[in-house]
Amino acid sequence: MTPRFPSILALVAGALLLAGAAEQAAAQVRVDISFKRKLYVMYEPLIATVTINNLSGRPLLLENSDHHRWFGFNIETAEGRIVPPINPDYALAPAAVGPGEKLTRSVNLTPLFPLHDFGLYRVKATVYVSSFGRYFSSPPLAVEITDGRPIWQEVVGLPGGEGKPELRTITLLAHKLSRSTRLYVRIEDRERGRVYATHQLGQFLTFGRPEVMLDVDNQIHILQNTLPKQFLYTHLGLGGEVLGQQAYREAGSRPTLAKKEGGTVGVKGGKPFTPGEEEAQTEGATDKLGDRPVPLPGS
Repeated sequence: MTPRFPSILALVAGALLLAGAAEQAAAQVRVDISFKRKLYVMYEPLIATVTINNLSGRPLLLENSDHHRWFGFNIETAEGRIVPPINPDYALAPAAVGPGEKLTRSVNLTPLFPLHDFGLYRVKATVYVSSFGRYFSSPPLAVEITDGRPIWQEVVGLPGGEGKPELRTITLLAHKLSRSTRLYVRIEDRERGRVYATHQLGQFLTFGRPEVMLDVDNQIHILQNTLPKQFLYTHLGLGGEVLGQQAYREAGSRPTLAKKEGGTVGVKGGKPFTPGEEEAQTEGATDKLGDRPVPLPGS
């Protein structure tokens, strides 16, 4: 009987060659993904920062090819269930990456994927390079979706119009982190199953309950105590848009919300100021307005 050892050795050698070729190909383009933190409140912006590093030694044109989108994400639950995108047919402009160069993109996943269940999600960024005919993926990164504790809620009507009014549910949520408690505001139309926004307004001191006041147009005004003797005022519309934000500090009197002539609302007392660069880098600082989410599409 002919020994089988040579054929087995050949199979092993072939497998090693294929593994080596795959590893060499994977080294040509490196994809990395990162998030600011691991824990997120449902419907708040889930910003994924993706870095594409071209190590191939030649220019790469990243563009759609046949049925392949050159840039995307793979998301699955802790149980391994795939989470499909809300819209799989999205437009994507091509991008060029020179040899040794990096391309970085920040994407808000909240309007793109139905992450509507509490729990752990594993997220991978994927890049298709048509000249290589293959995908390159980042290592999976886990994020957890949770929700805050409601501390204030009001249902109001949308001004104007005739017949049955459109309703908006406004909710303030407190979310406790390891070293601070964050304040969120959510605006939604529960009858239509539509969430307009979930904004993180930054840290607040739990012994100082946030002030909330509605003006004549039912727009939302919030004043929260962010640090000892420091406050943050936020003005929002019923569509989730941030209309204004200003920091205040105690200066002879404590800032408070007050109704003005004509039904408008403003801050009375205190002194406006612009937080410095050091304060903006602390955990207690608020997110930049540029990080605010676009309104979430209907469910």
